[in-house]
Amino acid sequence: MKKTIYSLLGLTVIATLVITGCKAKVEQEQVTAKPASQEDPVKRGEYLVAIAGCDDCHSPKVMGPKGPAPDQNLRLSGHPADIPLAPVNKNELKSWVLFNHMNTAAVGPWGVSYAANITSDATGIGTWTEEQFIKAMREGKYKGMDNTRPLLPPMPWPSYANMTDEDLKAVFAYLKTTKPVKNTVPNPIAPNDIK
Repeated sequence: MKKTIYSLLGLTVIATLVITGCKAKVEQEQVTAKPASQEDPVKRGEYLVAIAGCDDCHSPKVMGPKGPAPDQNLRLSGHPADIPLAPVNKNELKSWVLFNHMNTAAVGPWGVSYAANITSDATGIGTWTEEQFIKAMREGKYKGMDNTRPLLPPMPWPSYANMTDEDLKAVFAYLKTTKPVKNTVPNPIAPNDIK
């Protein structure tokens, strides 16, 4: 009987030490984890680009087993310069916004807008400064420069304007590491010039 009590007591002590030791290890891991502010900005930027849906409009699509997917060879290169806009029925624009099959061009009451090349190429944001990028995202300024046209719909810059400086800098840092894709996106078309 004493042997059984000592055995149970021994197992209880061992179990307590194991549980306490595991808990201490988890708490130690939580303490040693890097705070978000010290996270690698490029990795953070890659994550933000993914969850912000940048590929949805800025990457041409190819058909895959699950439907349209970003073309990894042209990722984030914007509307392909060599793909013309299909004819547009202007009457539809009274009640609809239309997108092309790759989701890189949109037509609405503002006219035609094309998703920009945001790769690290000079035809994208390769020559931009961090300040230009932040101004574009915060103020909706084309190429992040004063006295330029506004960024056109459907670019959701008013939502991205709410990102922290740290997050915008991380997105820019990541975009500067992307594969450069040479692609000069067409200029927007004013509503009266739509054919």
